[in-house]
Amino acid sequence: MDAPRQADSPSRPRPIARERHEHFATCARGLEPLLHAELKALKFGNLERQVGGVQFTGTQVDAARANFELRTAIRVLRRVATFSAPDEASFHAGAKGVPWEQWIDSDATIRIDATSSDSRLDHTHYLEQLAKDAICDRFRELAGARPSVDLDDPVLPVRVHLSKDRCKLLLDTSGDSLHKRGWRVHQGKAPLAETFAAALVLHSGWDLRSPLVDPFCGSGTILVEALLLALDCAPGLFRERFAQERWKDHDAPAFARLRAELEARRKPASSVQGRLQVVGRDASATALEEARANLRSAGLADLVRLEQGRAEDWRPRRGWNAWLVSNPPWGERIGDERAARALLETLGAGLRADGAGWTACVLSGNPDLERAMGLGGAPFATWHNGGIECRAVVQRF
Repeated sequence: MDAPRQADSPSRPRPIARERHEHFATCARGLEPLLHAELKALKFGNLERQVGGVQFTGTQVDAARANFELRTAIRVLRRVATFSAPDEASFHAGAKGVPWEQWIDSDATIRIDATSSDSRLDHTHYLEQLAKDAICDRFRELAGARPSVDLDDPVLPVRVHLSKDRCKLLLDTSGDSLHKRGWRVHQGKAPLAETFAAALVLHSGWDLRSPLVDPFCGSGTILVEALLLALDCAPGLFRERFAQERWKDHDAPAFARLRAELEARRKPASSVQGRLQVVGRDASATALEEARANLRSAGLADLVRLEQGRAEDWRPRRGWNAWLVSNPPWGERIGDERAARALLETLGAGLRADGAGWTACVLSGNPDLERAMGLGGAPFATWHNGGIECRAVVQRF
């Protein structure tokens, strides 16, 4: 049996906060190229794109920066041990050998989430129980007390990843999923997750200066994420906290400096007001009120023109070098594919007639409806949104 290989060696002379760890930023399948590009732009080291995310190396402050700044990531995980685990005994020994007391005290709370593939230990709930027992056994021996389980708001969220009898133990530095930015006050009907909205804006190639229109804006998710990008506002600044802020090794002064740096970097709304045109349109007055409330919560209400009206009545302004970025109702969202087809045919006809210079980027769950809008044969990326395979289609008119 292999002894667990620790990511953090206590014998190193450097302070714990400056130790470099292997991290894994997770994302929805298909978004890995965008996430990799984000991490590269932030100058993270040792990037390795994998299925479902991107691996990088960095300190706990680097992990904090990733939590604050990444727009397409779901979580940022820190690896703390890797070991062989072909059976219960080896798994227990490996998990128990991790210095959990480095991050929490015995009266803290934990949560374990496990995945397993091609391994003899393949029951994930049982793996979660084994990991919990190993952690508690270590604390009983050290302190005579043990952590308790909290499924809703644990101090230490732990991830167990077992593949081909090889186990990785990771700490979830994020806590709540990073799509929960903190600005949303209304969900709206079938809202697009913030991470996908940001991905759609990034994938569109929007230049952050030209007009941007969402004719199906709903509760305004794409509008908010586009403006946060234009203002260079880290999306995590709206969050009250990340999980790593509650750990014993948390470098609070460095974290405060990072937050202050990001706050100072954010451009004021006045810097683009009157120069950047962002328009949201929806047939529903209720949806527009929800969008207005979300924009207000994000401090962006004065930067968007909201219009009530049917998308098929909208026409692109001639002579604009502009972007249409949207998540149209691809049949399922309005319950009638024929109505969706007619709507999108009209919208596409308007773009072809008057939209010279426009770029359309839409999230499509139905290639037939892409063709109805005139986007058949356009370049696309395949993304997995909640188990549904979608295509992010971009067409220059």
